[in-house]
Amino acid sequence: MTSSPNRLVAVIFGAVYILVGLLGFTVTAGVDFLATEGGELLGIFMVNPLHNVAHLLIGAALLIGGLSNVRAAKGVNIVVGAAYLLLGIVGFFIVGSAANILALNTADHFLHLASAIVLLGVGIAADKQVSTRAAV
Repeated sequence: MTSSPNRLVAVIFGAVYILVGLLGFTVTAGVDFLATEGGELLGIFMVNPLHNVAHLLIGAALLIGGLSNVRAAKGVNIVVGAAYLLLGIVGFFIVGSAANILALNTADHFLHLASAIVLLGVGIAADKQVSTRAAV
């Protein structure tokens, strides 16, 4: 696994996002599942229960991809990276509105954009000999 940057990044990010998802539940007691404002994780990042579940699912996908093989890790890094890029951008426009069902704040946006840069960067640039397309 350490010979593949995609596998290594997927496993590390997966484990971190699972940990963040679990820790998020410690600050969201009494917060509605879809609340537009939630508890603050580490005093910085806003989360609600849906946001925590999203972190757990994304972490699991990254971890499974990273533990599977290089093709799976590369694919999940690119897909999750693209999703985080979109979320990081859209997040700036939905804060303060009913569309903010993940209780995002500015710190979340920048963290999602940073995650997107790393995941997409590794997914696109590393392990170039491995295609993410299925063999036909």
